[in-house]
Amino acid sequence: MRSGRYLLAGLTLAVLLPAIVQSASAQEAGARTRLERVVSQNREVNKRIANANALVSNDTAVESQPAPRSTRKSASTSAPAKGPYYVDFRARTAASWGHAFVWYGKTSEQAVNVAGLTPAGDTAAYVIGHMTLVPSETGASYGDLDPEYLTANYRVYLNEADAQRVFAYIKKLQANSPVWNAETFNCTGFIGEIASFMGLKVPHRWQRPEEYVNNLKAMNGGRQIVRLSPEE
Repeated sequence: MRSGRYLLAGLTLAVLLPAIVQSASAQEAGARTRLERVVSQNREVNKRIANANALVSNDTAVESQPAPRSTRKSASTSAPAKGPYYVDFRARTAASWGHAFVWYGKTSEQAVNVAGLTPAGDTAAYVIGHMTLVPSETGASYGDLDPEYLTANYRVYLNEADAQRVFAYIKKLQANSPVWNAETFNCTGFIGEIASFMGLKVPHRWQRPEEYVNNLKAMNGGRQIVRLSPEE
């Protein structure tokens, strides 16, 4: 009886042993796979941490370096400042060809000085002035202060010292222009004398006032700042 029991136990063990061994092997393989997966995940995490630390280190190094100094000058220091004084070459409509004249003064003041060359008197003086010399006027004429009559203008700016010289020249020119003539002593020639004194290039005087002022601006490239040559 005892021998039979041992035999039965041996047979049972022989039958169950492969399954037990296979189950243990499977559990061991699963545990090994899980362990490898954990090790791989840890390596990936460590790699990401290292990359992040390197990136932070590089950013800190860049921020700690002083910014390069710019060699370009700012616009406020490179561009010349406009002067507080101006001369404005202007043209307006009139009953015939039009009229050319100048405004001049200080930019901070509303008062405007006007200078131009026109025949003194009525329409008869203008007609006669196409054939001979007639007395002139050199101040403001009708329409010079009205913006609705303006057809062209070219304004330039001066500093105080240059403005004093130009304004004195304008007054001198007014005092020394007693006559008007359509061909010789006319309004475009008058403002051309002022522009020439200021060192600007001037077109020929036999043009309509509007064309003259526009050509004056074009010939000087539209420059807005004028510097006079030193006095000799």
